[in-house]
Amino acid sequence: MTDRRPLLRAIFDAAVAAAHPDVVLAAHLPAPPQGRIICLAAGKGAAAMAAAAERHYLDTLDFDPARLTGIATTRHGHGVPTRRIRVIEAGHPMPDEAGLKAADGTLALAAEAGPDDLMLVLLSGGGSANWIAPADGVTFSQKQQLTRALLRSGAPIGDINTIRKHLSRIKGGRLARAGQRAKIVTLAISDVPHDDPSAIASGPTVPDPTTLADARAIIAKYKLALDPAVARALDNPNNESCKPGDAAFARTSFVLLARPRASLDAAVARAKEVGYDVIDLGADLEGEAREVAADHAKLALSARAQGRRVAILSGGELTVTVTGNGRGGPNQEYALALAGLLKDTPDVAALAGDTDGADGGGGSASDPAGAIIDGATIAAMHAQGLDPQAYLANNDATGFFAATGDLLQTGPTLTNVNDVRVILVD
Repeated sequence: MTDRRPLLRAIFDAAVAAAHPDVVLAAHLPAPPQGRIICLAAGKGAAAMAAAAERHYLDTLDFDPARLTGIATTRHGHGVPTRRIRVIEAGHPMPDEAGLKAADGTLALAAEAGPDDLMLVLLSGGGSANWIAPADGVTFSQKQQLTRALLRSGAPIGDINTIRKHLSRIKGGRLARAGQRAKIVTLAISDVPHDDPSAIASGPTVPDPTTLADARAIIAKYKLALDPAVARALDNPNNESCKPGDAAFARTSFVLLARPRASLDAAVARAKEVGYDVIDLGADLEGEAREVAADHAKLALSARAQGRRVAILSGGELTVTVTGNGRGGPNQEYALALAGLLKDTPDVAALAGDTDGADGGGGSASDPAGAIIDGATIAAMHAQGLDPQAYLANNDATGFFAATGDLLQTGPTLTNVNDVRVILVD
């Protein structure tokens, strides 16, 4: 049987390459100001974006290095060398002390910006966790505790960010408020469904349509136990995020550099190049990973029964409601559910991966990006007596795919446009 793994990886890599900062950033960088360029970046692509900005201004435009400064806060293991913009590696998905210090430094630089300066804000997925600046009265440990509960709850990223924006001194437009004397240009790589600017890195430089009441409703919906200090903060009108018409946005602009749809288009094109009919399910899928996998397995089995040669592609960000004690992320859980549903179809192969190179995990650069399944996976599963349902019950997709040898290991990709899922039916 033909090995489809190289093709699966080529389709995934095409999606990642379409969103790399080296490809998408330079054409959108604004002209140099009369004063300084203060570059403030956050997210998994932050360091790569900062390095690309440096090359543009310092090398292409011969901008005075003394007039360029900034901080790029990225996930541990995602740093790259820079010359003028300081790179700080911080925690993700759980924030850490490095992110706390980086956010304080970022807010301090923003406050220094003057009318002749350009505050260049570069955002990519992961910025919400990298920039951690708890609201007054909320401690860092309380913010960590709430983040941990949210990640286990199965809440979609939009709900998580609604709460984050109302417990922060930097999110929900507050970075723009801190630097409002300067011209502010935000360039962003989207990792959120429907590319909502207020959701990317929790919208530090744009108006926020959500409210404290929305945040409280989400807490109630997921039955989250709150520290009394956090509950008080969510009742405090001073913690309302910045709304349209705020003076903070008088000199701001926002541009999307890359989005999940464009990356999925690149993946679709690659699949078509090698002769597959494509079923494009869209770039904004949400839902419980195992339930979405069940729907996609039905599509694959139907295509197979009809004798069709089909590539089923989708993007978006799935969720996992954690009830077990295992390891994994939504892409691995999706692939694990598929493995159980397609255990009698060795001619179907699939890949599910996060375009940033890390799917869940503990925040290490060596965390898997996702997983691959094919006939070899099914053979290993049977040979070792592995029960996919037992691993699903314990949320231990990493353990399952470590045993079969099918973890997708890419390392940091230095961008993030959400997840890419590919099923090939031959």
